[in-house]
Amino acid sequence: MDPMLVRRAWHAGEVVHDLAYFAPECVEVTEALGLHGFWAGYFGCRAAPLGPVPAAVVTATFYGFAPEMVGRAIPEVWSLASPERLLTARLDGVAAAMGRVFGAVDDRRMMRAAELSGIAAAAVDRAGRPLAAANSALPVPVLPRLALWQNLTTLREHRGDGHIALLVAGRIDPVASHVLAAAAGRAPGSWLRLARRWDDAAWHAGQDRLRERGWLDGEGTITTAGTAARDQLEADTDVLAAGPYDALGEDGTRELVDLLEPLARRVLDSGSVLVPNPVGVPGPDGAPRTPPPA
Repeated sequence: MDPMLVRRAWHAGEVVHDLAYFAPECVEVTEALGLHGFWAGYFGCRAAPLGPVPAAVVTATFYGFAPEMVGRAIPEVWSLASPERLLTARLDGVAAAMGRVFGAVDDRRMMRAAELSGIAAAAVDRAGRPLAAANSALPVPVLPRLALWQNLTTLREHRGDGHIALLVAGRIDPVASHVLAAAAGRAPGSWLRLARRWDDAAWHAGQDRLRERGWLDGEGTITTAGTAARDQLEADTDVLAAGPYDALGEDGTRELVDLLEPLARRVLDSGSVLVPNPVGVPGPDGAPRTPPPA
Protein backbone atom coordinates (compact mmCIF):
# COMPACT_ATOMS: atom_id res chain seq x y z
CA MET A 1 0.00 0.00 0.00
CA ASP A 2 1.33 3.44 -0.95
CA PRO A 3 1.94 5.22 2.39
CA MET A 4 1.05 8.59 0.89
CA LEU A 5 -2.32 7.21 -0.17
CA VAL A 6 -2.88 6.15 3.45
CA ARG A 7 -1.99 9.67 4.55
CA ARG A 8 -4.41 11.20 2.03
CA ALA A 9 -7.16 8.97 3.40
CA TRP A 10 -6.41 10.30 6.88
CA HIS A 11 -6.32 13.93 5.75
CA ALA A 12 -9.74 13.71 4.14
CA GLY A 13 -11.34 11.40 6.67
CA GLU A 14 -10.10 13.46 9.61
CA VAL A 15 -11.87 16.57 8.35
CA VAL A 16 -15.20 14.73 8.13
CA HIS A 17 -14.66 13.12 11.53
CA ASP A 18 -13.86 16.49 13.09
CA LEU A 19 -17.45 17.62 12.62
CA ALA A 20 -18.05 15.83 15.93
CA TYR A 21 -15.78 18.33 17.70
CA PHE A 22 -16.28 21.65 15.94
CA ALA A 23 -19.73 21.70 14.31
CA PRO A 24 -22.15 23.82 16.36
CA GLU A 25 -24.79 21.09 16.26
CA CYS A 26 -22.44 18.72 18.08
CA VAL A 27 -21.65 21.25 20.77
CA GLU A 28 -25.36 21.97 21.23
CA VAL A 29 -26.32 18.34 21.91
CA THR A 30 -23.79 18.00 24.71
CA GLU A 31 -24.70 21.40 26.16
CA ALA A 32 -28.29 20.15 26.30
CA LEU A 33 -27.12 17.27 28.49
CA GLY A 34 -25.50 19.67 30.94
CA LEU A 35 -21.93 19.29 29.68
CA HIS A 36 -21.10 22.96 29.56
CA GLY A 37 -18.14 24.09 27.53
CA PHE A 38 -16.43 22.63 24.49
CA TRP A 39 -14.01 20.40 26.37
CA ALA A 40 -16.58 18.65 28.55
CA GLY A 41 -18.38 17.53 25.39
CA TYR A 42 -15.13 16.61 23.68
CA PHE A 43 -13.82 14.42 26.48
CA GLY A 44 -17.21 12.88 27.18
CA CYS A 45 -18.09 11.98 23.59
CA ARG A 46 -14.65 10.84 22.53
CA ALA A 47 -14.11 8.74 25.66
CA ALA A 48 -17.65 7.33 25.71
CA PRO A 49 -16.78 4.19 23.67
CA LEU A 50 -14.40 3.21 26.50
CA GLY A 51 -17.18 3.29 29.09
CA PRO A 52 -17.14 5.32 32.35
CA VAL A 53 -13.37 5.15 32.76
CA PRO A 54 -11.43 7.37 35.21
CA ALA A 55 -9.46 10.43 34.18
CA ALA A 56 -6.18 8.52 34.28
CA VAL A 57 -7.34 6.19 31.52
CA VAL A 58 -8.52 9.07 29.33
CA THR A 59 -5.25 10.91 29.90
CA ALA A 60 -3.29 7.81 28.90
CA THR A 61 -5.28 6.96 25.78
CA PHE A 62 -5.62 10.55 24.51
CA TYR A 63 -1.93 11.06 25.38
CA GLY A 64 -1.42 14.74 24.64
CA PHE A 65 -3.51 16.50 27.29
CA ALA A 66 -2.36 17.81 30.65
CA PRO A 67 -3.75 15.47 33.34
CA GLU A 68 -5.29 18.40 35.23
CA MET A 69 -7.25 19.38 32.13
CA VAL A 70 -8.71 15.90 31.73
CA GLY A 71 -9.50 15.80 35.45
CA ARG A 72 -11.71 18.86 35.15
CA ALA A 73 -14.03 16.94 32.82
CA ILE A 74 -13.66 13.28 33.83
CA PRO A 75 -15.31 11.68 35.78
CA GLU A 76 -17.84 14.52 36.28
CA VAL A 77 -19.26 14.05 32.79
CA TRP A 78 -20.36 10.50 33.69
CA SER A 79 -22.56 11.93 36.45
CA LEU A 80 -24.27 14.17 33.89
CA ALA A 81 -24.66 11.70 31.04
CA SER A 82 -23.83 8.03 30.75
CA PRO A 83 -21.45 6.86 28.02
CA GLU A 84 -24.43 5.27 26.26
CA ARG A 85 -26.29 8.58 26.25
CA LEU A 86 -23.23 10.40 24.98
CA LEU A 87 -22.79 7.91 22.15
CA THR A 88 -26.35 8.65 21.08
CA ALA A 89 -25.80 12.38 21.46
CA ARG A 90 -22.68 12.44 19.33
CA LEU A 91 -24.47 10.63 16.51
CA ASP A 92 -27.40 13.03 16.84
CA GLY A 93 -25.05 15.99 16.57
CA VAL A 94 -23.14 14.51 13.64
CA ALA A 95 -26.41 13.70 11.84
CA ALA A 96 -27.57 17.31 12.20
CA ALA A 97 -24.20 18.69 11.09
CA MET A 98 -23.94 16.38 8.10
CA GLY A 99 -27.51 17.22 7.12
CA ARG A 100 -26.61 20.90 7.02
CA VAL A 101 -23.37 20.37 5.13
CA PHE A 102 -24.36 17.61 2.71
CA GLY A 103 -28.12 17.92 2.43
CA ALA A 104 -30.87 15.58 3.49
CA VAL A 105 -30.34 12.71 1.06
CA ASP A 106 -27.37 10.37 0.82
CA ASP A 107 -26.33 10.04 -2.81
CA ARG A 108 -24.58 7.07 -4.37
CA ARG A 109 -21.15 8.56 -3.62
CA MET A 110 -21.91 8.80 0.08
CA MET A 111 -23.24 5.26 0.14
CA ARG A 112 -20.18 3.98 -1.71
CA ALA A 113 -17.86 5.82 0.68
CA ALA A 114 -19.70 4.24 3.61
CA GLU A 115 -19.33 0.81 2.01
CA LEU A 116 -15.61 1.15 1.32
CA SER A 117 -14.78 2.71 4.68
CA GLY A 118 -16.74 -0.07 6.34
CA ILE A 119 -14.51 -2.70 4.75
CA ALA A 120 -11.45 -0.89 6.04
CA ALA A 121 -12.87 -0.25 9.51
CA ALA A 122 -13.82 -3.91 9.88
CA ALA A 123 -10.18 -4.83 9.25
CA VAL A 124 -8.57 -2.71 11.98
CA ASP A 125 -6.11 -4.50 14.23
CA ARG A 126 -7.47 -4.05 17.76
CA ALA A 127 -4.42 -5.39 19.59
CA GLY A 128 -2.77 -2.61 21.58
CA ARG A 129 -5.14 0.02 20.13
CA PRO A 130 -7.72 0.85 22.80
CA LEU A 131 -9.58 3.67 21.07
CA ALA A 132 -9.76 1.81 17.77
CA ALA A 133 -10.96 -1.32 19.57
CA ALA A 134 -13.62 0.55 21.53
CA ASN A 135 -14.99 2.29 18.45
CA SER A 136 -14.86 -0.79 16.24
CA ALA A 137 -16.94 -2.65 18.85
CA LEU A 138 -19.83 -0.18 18.48
CA PRO A 139 -22.77 -1.03 16.21
CA VAL A 140 -22.47 0.59 12.79
CA PRO A 141 -25.40 2.95 12.14
CA VAL A 142 -27.80 2.07 9.35
CA LEU A 143 -27.88 5.55 7.78
CA PRO A 144 -24.99 5.65 5.27
CA ARG A 145 -23.65 9.05 6.30
CA LEU A 146 -23.54 8.03 9.96
CA ALA A 147 -22.00 4.69 9.02
CA LEU A 148 -19.35 6.63 7.11
CA TRP A 149 -18.68 8.88 10.09
CA GLN A 150 -18.42 5.93 12.48
CA ASN A 151 -16.08 4.08 10.11
CA LEU A 152 -13.87 7.14 9.71
CA THR A 153 -13.80 7.53 13.48
CA THR A 154 -12.60 3.97 13.95
CA LEU A 155 -9.93 4.47 11.28
CA ARG A 156 -8.65 7.75 12.72
CA GLU A 157 -8.47 6.32 16.23
CA HIS A 158 -6.63 3.31 14.82
CA ARG A 159 -4.09 5.67 13.28
CA GLY A 160 -3.87 7.68 16.48
CA ASP A 161 -3.29 4.60 18.62
CA GLY A 162 -0.43 3.61 16.35
CA HIS A 163 1.03 7.10 16.47
CA ILE A 164 0.99 7.04 20.27
CA ALA A 165 2.73 3.66 20.29
CA LEU A 166 5.51 5.19 18.19
CA LEU A 167 5.77 8.20 20.49
CA VAL A 168 6.15 5.92 23.50
CA ALA A 169 8.70 3.74 21.72
CA GLY A 170 10.60 6.86 20.65
CA ARG A 171 10.60 8.28 24.19
CA ILE A 172 8.69 11.37 23.02
CA ASP A 173 6.51 12.32 25.98
CA PRO A 174 3.15 14.11 25.58
CA VAL A 175 4.51 17.63 26.06
CA ALA A 176 7.53 17.06 23.81
CA SER A 177 5.28 15.62 21.09
CA HIS A 178 3.41 18.92 20.91
CA VAL A 179 6.57 21.00 21.09
CA LEU A 180 7.95 19.00 18.17
CA ALA A 181 4.70 19.29 16.21
CA ALA A 182 4.62 23.03 16.73
CA ALA A 183 8.27 23.45 15.77
CA ALA A 184 7.61 21.45 12.60
CA GLY A 185 4.76 23.80 11.69
CA ARG A 186 1.89 21.36 12.15
CA ALA A 187 -0.05 23.87 14.27
CA PRO A 188 0.82 27.10 16.11
CA GLY A 189 2.52 26.38 19.42
CA SER A 190 0.32 28.89 21.21
CA TRP A 191 -2.76 26.97 20.05
CA LEU A 192 -1.38 23.63 21.10
CA ARG A 193 -0.34 24.88 24.52
CA LEU A 194 -3.76 26.41 25.14
CA ALA A 195 -5.72 23.49 23.71
CA ARG A 196 -3.80 20.92 25.75
CA ARG A 197 -3.35 23.17 28.82
CA TRP A 198 0.39 22.76 29.28
CA ASP A 199 1.80 25.54 31.45
CA ASP A 200 4.98 27.46 30.70
CA ALA A 201 7.14 25.30 32.93
CA ALA A 202 5.97 22.06 31.30
CA TRP A 203 6.34 23.49 27.79
CA HIS A 204 9.84 24.81 28.42
CA ALA A 205 10.87 21.51 29.98
CA GLY A 206 9.63 19.76 26.84
CA GLN A 207 11.74 22.11 24.73
CA ASP A 208 14.76 21.32 26.88
CA ARG A 209 14.31 17.59 26.38
CA LEU A 210 14.21 18.07 22.61
CA ARG A 211 17.30 20.30 22.73
CA GLU A 212 19.14 17.54 24.59
CA ARG A 213 18.36 15.25 21.64
CA GLY A 214 19.51 17.84 19.13
CA TRP A 215 16.04 18.28 17.69
CA LEU A 216 15.69 21.96 18.63
CA ASP A 217 18.32 24.68 18.62
CA GLY A 218 18.86 27.28 21.34
CA GLU A 219 16.10 29.47 19.92
CA GLY A 220 13.56 26.65 19.88
CA THR A 221 13.75 26.23 16.09
CA ILE A 222 13.61 22.71 14.74
CA THR A 223 16.94 21.35 13.52
CA THR A 224 17.73 19.12 10.57
CA ALA A 225 17.83 16.17 12.96
CA GLY A 226 14.50 17.19 14.47
CA THR A 227 12.91 17.48 11.04
CA ALA A 228 14.21 14.04 10.12
CA ALA A 229 12.87 12.57 13.35
CA ARG A 230 9.47 14.18 12.83
CA ASP A 231 9.28 13.04 9.20
CA GLN A 232 10.21 9.50 10.20
CA LEU A 233 7.56 9.51 12.91
CA GLU A 234 4.89 10.48 10.39
CA ALA A 235 6.13 7.97 7.83
CA ASP A 236 6.09 5.17 10.42
CA THR A 237 2.59 6.24 11.44
CA ASP A 238 1.47 5.83 7.83
CA VAL A 239 2.91 2.32 7.80
CA LEU A 240 1.15 1.34 11.03
CA ALA A 241 -2.10 2.84 9.73
CA ALA A 242 -2.02 0.93 6.44
CA GLY A 243 -3.43 -2.41 7.61
CA PRO A 244 -7.14 -1.59 7.23
CA TYR A 245 -6.55 -0.18 3.77
CA ASP A 246 -4.80 -3.35 2.69
CA ALA A 247 -8.23 -4.96 3.00
CA LEU A 248 -9.46 -2.53 0.34
CA GLY A 249 -6.43 -2.81 -1.88
CA GLU A 250 -4.81 0.13 -3.57
CA ASP A 251 -7.61 0.63 -6.11
CA GLY A 252 -10.30 0.53 -3.43
CA THR A 253 -8.36 2.90 -1.20
CA ARG A 254 -7.83 5.32 -4.07
CA GLU A 255 -11.55 5.20 -4.81
CA LEU A 256 -12.34 5.92 -1.16
CA VAL A 257 -9.93 8.87 -1.12
CA ASP A 258 -11.46 10.25 -4.32
CA LEU A 259 -14.88 10.07 -2.64
CA LEU A 260 -13.74 11.56 0.67
CA GLU A 261 -11.78 14.55 -0.57
CA PRO A 262 -14.80 16.42 -2.04
CA LEU A 263 -16.73 15.72 1.18
CA ALA A 264 -13.88 17.15 3.23
CA ARG A 265 -13.77 20.26 1.05
CA ARG A 266 -17.49 20.79 1.61
CA VAL A 267 -16.97 20.55 5.37
CA LEU A 268 -14.17 23.11 5.24
CA ASP A 269 -16.03 25.43 2.88
CA SER A 270 -19.05 25.34 5.21
CA GLY A 271 -16.91 26.75 8.03
CA SER A 272 -17.86 23.82 10.27
CA VAL A 273 -14.21 22.84 10.75
CA LEU A 274 -11.61 25.58 10.51
CA VAL A 275 -8.04 24.91 9.47
CA PRO A 276 -5.60 25.38 11.09
CA ASN A 277 -6.90 23.98 14.36
CA PRO A 278 -5.35 22.19 17.34
CA VAL A 279 -5.92 18.80 15.69
CA GLY A 280 -3.33 19.92 13.16
CA VAL A 281 -4.69 18.23 10.06
CA PRO A 282 -4.32 20.25 6.84
CA GLY A 283 -6.83 20.41 4.03
CA PRO A 284 -7.91 17.15 2.37
CA ASP A 285 -5.19 17.52 -0.27
CA GLY A 286 -2.50 18.03 2.37
CA ALA A 287 -2.27 21.75 1.73
CA PRO A 288 -2.73 24.37 4.46
CA ARG A 289 -6.12 26.03 4.48
CA THR A 290 -7.11 29.42 5.83
CA PRO A 291 -10.44 29.97 7.59
CA PRO A 292 -13.17 31.51 5.42
CA PRO A 293 -13.87 35.22 6.03
CA ALA A 294 -16.23 35.97 8.89
